[in-house]
Amino acid sequence: MSKHPITLTINDQEYSIYVDGHHTLLQVMRDQLNLTEVKYGCGRGECGACSVFVDDQKESTGRKVVDACLALAATLDGKKITTSRGLGKDGQLNEVQQAFVEESGIQCGFCTPGMVVKSTALLEKNPKATEDEIRFGLEGNICRCTGYVKIVDSVKKAQKVMSKKRK
Repeated sequence: MSKHPITLTINDQEYSIYVDGHHTLLQVMRDQLNLTEVKYGCGRGECGACSVFVDDQKESTGRKVVDACLALAATLDGKKITTSRGLGKDGQLNEVQQAFVEESGIQCGFCTPGMVVKSTALLEKNPKATEDEIRFGLEGNICRCTGYVKIVDSVKKAQKVMSKKRK
């Protein structure tokens, strides 16, 4: 297999590495860079455990949520990746992370990084999401522990905190 030189900025840290053309972003992050906050769940883009934000630094197309298990790392050269760990600033949790702690949206913690990323994206796009919109927005992220009630409560709490900060 041929190796491809790429540069990724992950959580504001730049990595210049060589990757196999068939390796996914998830494989590279976990196996080459030891960034284990991104979880391997299904490997098919069906569980959301590996959800990350991908920004295009060269174009202003904004960031989108991507399943790292499906994205080939070699195609992401020059991109900015943000994991759940990168959402907090200066050692402080962001509103969604803090709400997950306070509302017990975390059980075993396996799905939590992906849920936090997806919840953050949801509230960025729709800060006034209804409960039904929150549930719909989290579709594709599987949790085997909580029954989703505590997760939805966490998103609603984050929504309230974020709303107060905007005023």
